[in-house]
Amino acid sequence: MRLEDEIVPFHRSGKRGEEEYVGGEEEEEVSSIDAGFFPPPPHNALPVQRNVVVGYALTSKKVKSFLQPKLEGLARKKGILFVAIDQNRPLSEQGPFDIVLHKLTGKEWLQILEDYRRTYPEVTILDPPDAIQHLHNRQSMLQCVADMNLSNSYGNFSCSSCKVDIPRQLVIKKDAACIPDAVTNAGLMLPIVAKPLVADGSAKSHELSLAYDQNSLQKLEPPLVLQEFVNHGGVLFKVYIVGETIKVVRRFSLPDVCKRELCNSAGVFRFPRVSCAAASADGADLDPGVAELPPQPLLEKLSKELRRRLGLRLFNLDIIREHGTRDQFYVIDINYFPGYGKMPEYEHIFTDFLLSLGHSEYKKRSF
Repeated sequence: MRLEDEIVPFHRSGKRGEEEYVGGEEEEEVSSIDAGFFPPPPHNALPVQRNVVVGYALTSKKVKSFLQPKLEGLARKKGILFVAIDQNRPLSEQGPFDIVLHKLTGKEWLQILEDYRRTYPEVTILDPPDAIQHLHNRQSMLQCVADMNLSNSYGNFSCSSCKVDIPRQLVIKKDAACIPDAVTNAGLMLPIVAKPLVADGSAKSHELSLAYDQNSLQKLEPPLVLQEFVNHGGVLFKVYIVGETIKVVRRFSLPDVCKRELCNSAGVFRFPRVSCAAASADGADLDPGVAELPPQPLLEKLSKELRRRLGLRLFNLDIIREHGTRDQFYVIDINYFPGYGKMPEYEHIFTDFLLSLGHSEYKKRSF
């Protein structure tokens, strides 16, 4: 959606970085005497801040969920202009942009964006295409978490020695008939959660299956990732990350599986996008041991390290706490540019983040 009537007109002269912006409001009449006696600004004065122009390339579904009227209204008040990128025109002919916000797939688009980033390094790309690609494979997605050692103390709070890990998992790229033997050889315990290997943001990539017995494993459809199911009280924590800001919400998840149920059940049960489709658990009457959020110092350490390792600023983590423990957590999924529209106060958090990026880049260009 292009907000033509809400964009402050501008024209451009010279090379990029030498733009001349003209305000869209009607100018007051000024006498020639007044016009001639504006004192020049000090040589070390900061440049006047201007609007931050954010070009966006999003799917229609993402536009609807993210660019909600409340966000657009707040952005206008703060001087942020959202401009739709026309995918039928060369990207270099559009803008100029301070920030490019995107969530599209396809090699052609990613190459266009990569070329644009090389040509206009002063423009902030949220986020770099090569970094996003890292999250499109569930085998590599969680490896950075597995490589981290987050079992130390994180400040003075009741849970002083929390551990963060990933569930034991196995990648099956083809031949479903070999899955039972592969699971046995890897020492994975039933039930098993099966997820598509490719996590490209499509509805299908978020579907999962729960297999209760060995024979049913052959009904799964590779390529996929198999994970041991960890009982977690039927609640997961969705940790949204926007730059350095962290916001956590509780979501209902798959219920625990007891030994009796495991012995009396067979087959493969398929589920839709569980953490997204389920209702919020924030207002539910939950066992305090299940509802207690992960410690904030732990989340800050985890998100900071993942931002560094992944090279991303917009993502979320799905985290569970092993039922019956207080300090054993597992990261089960990482998603790029998630559904921020469901994050409390996302309008203020996101606009402040965009302003910090836009004004920071503007100061760099002006000196």
